[in-house]
Amino acid sequence: MTPTRTCIVTGAAGGIGRALLAEFAAPDVRLIAVDLPGSGVADAVAEHGPQHVGLECDLSDEAQIVALFAQIDTLCDGVDILLNNAAMGPIMAPTVQTDIAHFRLTLRTNLAGPFVMAREAAARMGAGGVIVNTASLAGVLGNPTRNAYAASKAALISLTRSLACEWAARGIRVNAIAPGYVRTPMVAALEAAGKADLRAVRRRIPMGRLARADEMASVIGFLASDKARYVTGAILGVDGGWMSFNQPGDAHPPADVVPAAEQSRPFADPAPRVVVVTGAADGIGAAIAARFVASGDRVAIVDRNGEGAKAQAATLGASAQAFVCDVTDEQAVTDCFAQIVQALGPVDILVNNAAIADAFQPATEQTTADLERVLDVNLTGAFLCARAAIPSLQAGRGVIVNIGSIAGLVPMAPRHAYGASKAGIDILTRCFAAELGPQGIRTATVAPGYIRTPGVAALEKAGRIDSGKIRARIPMGDLGQPQDIAEAVWFLASPGASYVNGTLLSVDGGWNAFGSAGDASDS
Repeated sequence: MTPTRTCIVTGAAGGIGRALLAEFAAPDVRLIAVDLPGSGVADAVAEHGPQHVGLECDLSDEAQIVALFAQIDTLCDGVDILLNNAAMGPIMAPTVQTDIAHFRLTLRTNLAGPFVMAREAAARMGAGGVIVNTASLAGVLGNPTRNAYAASKAALISLTRSLACEWAARGIRVNAIAPGYVRTPMVAALEAAGKADLRAVRRRIPMGRLARADEMASVIGFLASDKARYVTGAILGVDGGWMSFNQPGDAHPPADVVPAAEQSRPFADPAPRVVVVTGAADGIGAAIAARFVASGDRVAIVDRNGEGAKAQAATLGASAQAFVCDVTDEQAVTDCFAQIVQALGPVDILVNNAAIADAFQPATEQTTADLERVLDVNLTGAFLCARAAIPSLQAGRGVIVNIGSIAGLVPMAPRHAYGASKAGIDILTRCFAAELGPQGIRTATVAPGYIRTPGVAALEKAGRIDSGKIRARIPMGDLGQPQDIAEAVWFLASPGASYVNGTLLSVDGGWNAFGSAGDASDS
């Protein structure tokens, strides 16, 4: 097959880079692997077939990057995917001992290099082009003696968001991952030099281990795919729960040996999973349920609207079963999950989707009852369902995905109750990650932006939202679809997201990335 897509991978001879080559190698893809002279990049990419090319380039030098793209122009007609993965590692030096020339070199390599690569790649991209940057947990949290590296990665995160907003109108998406500790040659070198104590690192991670390079590659693979078509400007932490742990002591019991899952990919049980989706009678919940059924799983459709739940289950066939439940009723939740386990078996995945909108009234007109009504459904209900599901979740297979909202990240007046409930959902996810990570159970939050659902249609009809203004505020210029959320939830619950724990994925068309005055798009 003649390649029809071109994918550029920088830092391709390193640990994550080689995993990316394996992730993206396909008959219809031409891989252009880029790394430093003498890195062996040509040999690394040759393993995947003769249509792929290895090119040498020092990304700290703009002139070399421009020359690199002149070479690329002779190989293909355009660029479809750019994976900015190359970076200089930290030197781990005290501030007063940090050489300023090295500081500047780190910024040129880790920030200016990806910027020029993105600039040149985007000039050769059409609608549907994708850029994914490899940032770092070091760019999110402070790290002593890592000044240049951490600053460069924080800057790359900001660059990701600003490029996403600028290029959304052209149909180009830009996202990033923020890895925690990954078992790579770079980390091995730090350990060998006495600059990293990996036993201490493992104790600090709720999942109790470092990541594998293929776990970074699979997340990048999702972000670069059409399944993430409404994801742009997102920064997805892939850290095993590191950012979710916030107390003295160890996040995981000490390990005497290197965990097996850190060294090789565990066997994935192919048996159908039992998936519980709340608020699944329509809208986003219905789309999520349908996505899991399509993948061969057995789904419990939970909703207080019994007729709607039954109708949705009937639509999905024998793999779906309806259960009526008010998630605010503690006894009803307990009984519902007992019924689910009896009918379908132990729960593997819980998707907390049930939610209601608030009153859209000024704070001076809202009562405590208004606040509590929304919190009871959106937050307390999610907690009750999680509490009921946790006893049956299995290590390595159990996942809780909570549906948050952009309103929990950037509050929207006068939607005080709704925003508060969704902010609570995000931190609930993180609390679960810290607590359940040692048990091999993962959690994640999906934060939708404005999605075309019956609920949003009702708000528009009632004059509570202006869809024209909303589209203008979204860099991608349009609302998302329920299927966009369903794909994100399905991926986060899959083995491909096996090191995503406690973090949040925005599926909002770039809403949360936009910080300028005026409109984000001319839609």
